[in-house]
Amino acid sequence: MSTRPTYGESALLTPANLMTAFRLLIAPLFVYLIIVRRVSWWTVLVGFLAAASDYFDGIVARRHGTTRSGAFLDPLADKIIVLGSLYAIILSRPHGVHSFIVPSLVITLREIWMSVYRSRAARRGVSIPASRLAKWKTFVQDWAIAFSVLPITAPHAWLALVTIWIAAVMTLYTGWQYYREGRVRLRGAR
Repeated sequence: MSTRPTYGESALLTPANLMTAFRLLIAPLFVYLIIVRRVSWWTVLVGFLAAASDYFDGIVARRHGTTRSGAFLDPLADKIIVLGSLYAIILSRPHGVHSFIVPSLVITLREIWMSVYRSRAARRGVSIPASRLAKWKTFVQDWAIAFSVLPITAPHAWLALVTIWIAAVMTLYTGWQYYREGRVRLRGAR
């Protein structure tokens, strides 16, 4: 039995987009809590809500139909939460700031490059969808942030540091995958 999408590709006001909008709205609160309270269960709760909304908006989007607006807003929300959180962690750590700077810069530069690359491809009518590994990359980034704010893991800074470096490597690898796949799609669009 096949199910038809509830929403068309151009729909804007969808349940999945509302969940993404929720994530965009709580992102500043999460960043604020990291800077002000850093290690606290309140910070964990808000971060968990953001991560859960990311997980569930994907399920809802697949069930009701993906949209162009969702394809733009969901990665934007991910970037705002992840990058905002990483830099908030750096700002909130008087010691060991250097340990998160390099992987955070790697992630930032890749995200900027990927946004520009996807935009250029979109102008030529080519979409470069997120890969399964890229979704895992975001999951690992989320855990690096969680290990930094979770009261039971924050004292063990090495957990967050190892995880953020794994995320940085995954970020570079998925960036290369996107580039390679994009080149093939762009050649096919000529």
